Amino acid sequence: MIPDIVEKIANAVLYEGYMLYPYRPSAVKNQQRFNFGVLYPREYCELQTGSDIWQMQTECVLRGNAVTPVEVKVRFLQLFTHQDHQEGIDRAVCTLASGLRSLEVQSLRQKFRFNGVDGELDLRAQRLSDGCFRISLVVRNLARLANSAGRNRDEILLRSLVSVHSILHTDGGRFVSSLDPPEPFRAAVAECRNIGAWPVLVGDEGQCDTVLSAPIILYDYPQIAPESPGDLFDSTEIDEILALRILTLTDAEKSEVRNGDDRARRILERTEMLPPEHFQKLHGALRGMRASPEERP
Repeated sequence: MIPDIVEKIANAVLYEGYMLYPYRPSAVKNQQRFNFGVLYPREYCELQTGSDIWQMQTECVLRGNAVTPVEVKVRFLQLFTHQDHQEGIDRAVCTLASGLRSLEVQSLRQKFRFNGVDGELDLRAQRLSDGCFRISLVVRNLARLANSAGRNRDEILLRSLVSVHSILHTDGGRFVSSLDPPEPFRAAVAECRNIGAWPVLVGDEGQCDTVLSAPIILYDYPQIAPESPGDLFDSTEIDEILALRILTLTDAEKSEVRNGDDRARRILERTEMLPPEHFQKLHGALRGMRASPEERP
């Protein structure tokens, strides 16, 4: 079972950049969003000259044995058009726990479909040495387009997997940090190939049973700032500044926010009700510092 603390971190990743200050649908920055973790239809990507991708690959190292189970949860947003802007629906695809030996013999391939969005996940394991395996997870967008050359970006996003990230969990095994692997596993980690994904350990400090593979750069054991009153879609790093800026919105701007995306409306209402003592908690919070691997004794 995936711990609640991991789900909270995953939610922050899922909605990173979903709606930015001033949280109005008419704001330019909210009309072209989701720069991270978008898997477009393959046909669309093949017609582009940029870096758009249709599949995401996660590879990490797991210490275990033949019967060590691995389960995966892939999450993303599916967009739909509401009035004159796009909103997102949470989607999740989960696998059953599979032993490493069975994933060596045959990969676990699971297709999924949600009202016009089609995709699949492909999970496999490769034995690197006794008690050491490389786990590979590929998430693909399988949507087909009748005439992709004539579609604009907003139309393409309706057939895309947005803000894709994956949670890999094991019972009894131990994932190896991809950022700071112990010496015996550095070569194995260096051979891992991640495409559009950044896997880190998540959970309580020292736990090694869960990996979050995100489309943004994180560190091992990321945390939600305890002072944060709720989602602001900015990784909770500048809550005080955003809260104060929200309070300066004009009545017309607040009206647009209230009549737009429901999540943005909740941000506005929550911020307007924050008591003065909560702003004091947001002010001057000191975060712990981490030494880089080169600086550690």
